[in-house]
Amino acid sequence: MKHDLDPDGTRLPIRYDTTTNGEFSPLPADARQRAINEAAQAMAGEHARRLGLGRRAFLTSTMGAASVLTACNAANKNAGGSFALEKDAALDEAAADATLAGDEFIFDVQMHCVDPSMEWANGPDGQVWLSALRDAFPQRVKCDGEDFSCYSAETLAKEVFLDSDTDAGVVSALWGTDETSPTPTAYAAEARDVIDTLEGDHARCLIHGGVLANEPGEIAAMEAKVTVHGINAWKLYPQYGVTQPGYWLDDSEPAAAFFDEARRLGVTTVAVHKGISLFQQDPALSSPRDLGKAALANPDFTFLTYHSGFQPGVPEGPYNPDQPNGVDRLIRAHQDAGFARNEGNLYAEMGATWRILMGQPDQAAHYLGKLLKHFGEERILWGTDSLWFGSPQDQIQSFRAFEISEEYQERYGYPALTQAAKARIFGLNAAEVYSLDPATVTAGRLNEKRAAYAAARNPSFRTYGPKDRRAFLGLHAEAPGAPG
Repeated sequence: MKHDLDPDGTRLPIRYDTTTNGEFSPLPADARQRAINEAAQAMAGEHARRLGLGRRAFLTSTMGAASVLTACNAANKNAGGSFALEKDAALDEAAADATLAGDEFIFDVQMHCVDPSMEWANGPDGQVWLSALRDAFPQRVKCDGEDFSCYSAETLAKEVFLDSDTDAGVVSALWGTDETSPTPTAYAAEARDVIDTLEGDHARCLIHGGVLANEPGEIAAMEAKVTVHGINAWKLYPQYGVTQPGYWLDDSEPAAAFFDEARRLGVTTVAVHKGISLFQQDPALSSPRDLGKAALANPDFTFLTYHSGFQPGVPEGPYNPDQPNGVDRLIRAHQDAGFARNEGNLYAEMGATWRILMGQPDQAAHYLGKLLKHFGEERILWGTDSLWFGSPQDQIQSFRAFEISEEYQERYGYPALTQAAKARIFGLNAAEVYSLDPATVTAGRLNEKRAAYAAARNPSFRTYGPKDRRAFLGLHAEAPGAPG
């Protein structure tokens, strides 16, 4: 594997770019986003010189991250959200650490990796995935020849568990069956073993079992995922169909069959892709409008709404129950089901959504404010969609520093995004969902390894998804709607 580590310090540690997770076409960078990056680059050069540091050394410190967030604040002075930083955080590492370093328990419920053995390439969709991994994702430059270890569990372990403050995580399923998916359940189990090898005695990595409930044979295949591989939850893509159309979770034969079998097998936590309409699939089925009813009808299940119903390109503003779009669709389903704040079996997950909105603090304030107001801080889950976006450390640092303005709190009734709320969202909620004890998880030897590595941390600061429409269309040329 190539060590693509930017020794000259050309990449910023907080990444505001057009990269996607492969599920939606990249959104063009606007003038404000470009201005933020230009200002941060200039600030990094100036501050590194003042401190007598090389650019790379400066950018790998928390001062580098503070510089980008400072530039974002300057470009969004009247936004409803901002990044609260200590004075001189972009020049003083202790001041930067006061906000950007932390000791929260961080549990990432949406991680991804790919089996580099290439056995999946022999399946009916194998050449499509092979083309995508070879040509569409910029992470490809980290691989040598036909070696795809740049997508491997080992790479995930480094990017997430060493190059970020993540304590625990879930390897989530990709689309397809175990014969066609680049992350078959068996490889997810191997990834769990790789990460637990870093850890020692205390498991930090859990896995999903993917189910295309609308496809023949998929319900019957669920049992082996539990008995052989020991999955912790299910992953559904109700919008996606290979030979059969998609389905709704509140009223369909595929959903009923899935719930019956999952209940029989005793695994009743289910992550559902909702929002982020899959390319060339029926966009109506990406709506989370069915999740409130499904949660009410199946009170013994826990529903994790991946992406929170977010729709790229649809601006997030104040909640509009009369014409709900984007995240408002999930909130409307939640409210129509009669769920109270911090109650019920329906959760909102932040994967990819926070990554997109963290450079747009006004929309970010509405997104988080609406969820805090209606779902509550105990029903929001941290997820990053890594490793498609590379190490999630920039997402973690941005969230640590983010605050909702007092004006928006007063005008829209948004609760403050307190440190206690952030701690719940970062990991305590997911720990309850998955019955993990944070104290036990963090008592293992990975913390010692991470502390030693931190003394010479060497992150790539690279994002790995499609960055423009050409790359995105290349990814989907033969496999419409392939989600990441």
